Amino acid sequence: MVVADGSCRPVPTTPYFAHTGSMDSSADQSPSTAGLLSDAQIAQLSLPQRLELVARLRPDRVRPHPRRVRVARGLRLSLMVGGSVAMIPWLVYLGFTLPQDYDANHWALVWIGFDILLVVMMATTAYLGWRRRALVILPASGTGVLLLADAWFDTTTAGPDDIRVSIATAVLAEVPLAVLLLTGALALFRYLVFANPLHGPAESPWRARLPF
Repeated sequence: MVVADGSCRPVPTTPYFAHTGSMDSSADQSPSTAGLLSDAQIAQLSLPQRLELVARLRPDRVRPHPRRVRVARGLRLSLMVGGSVAMIPWLVYLGFTLPQDYDANHWALVWIGFDILLVVMMATTAYLGWRRRALVILPASGTGVLLLADAWFDTTTAGPDDIRVSIATAVLAEVPLAVLLLTGALALFRYLVFANPLHGPAESPWRARLPF
């Protein structure tokens, strides 16, 4: 590794768990690295040197196999691109064939099931947020999208007697809460990108690339 005087010092190759004998990372069992690289030496490292050091310390075993990544990525991209293209003629077809009014079957089941899903997503978001889990980004984003869908269908399917209540609920509750959740999820994503030691400080988080 690079130290303050510009020289290189070899990094011990003995696995961490060989010293501890356990996967517990508590302070009383973890060996100190201060004798190998002090805070003062770290402070002397330039940004490129720090990024290089972090890259060398990252275990490659956490990355999936390159071939598996290529297959999974190709499959998902093909499905998304194909689905996007296929939806265009389908939307045109629906625009010419769907009736203006339609008596839906299982109407109560549709909305009760949707609201149950919404409750589960909101509760999951609350729990993961309370536990300070990074995974909260997923249910927060999903809940925000569901709230926007709820507002859309409430206002577009409401009858003359319910339209005012539906619009008021959408404007005062559903849409603001959806915006709050989506912007919060995006803020957390942005923070996680910037918190990554390998992320360049001048790079936009929206241009951050996957590590594999």
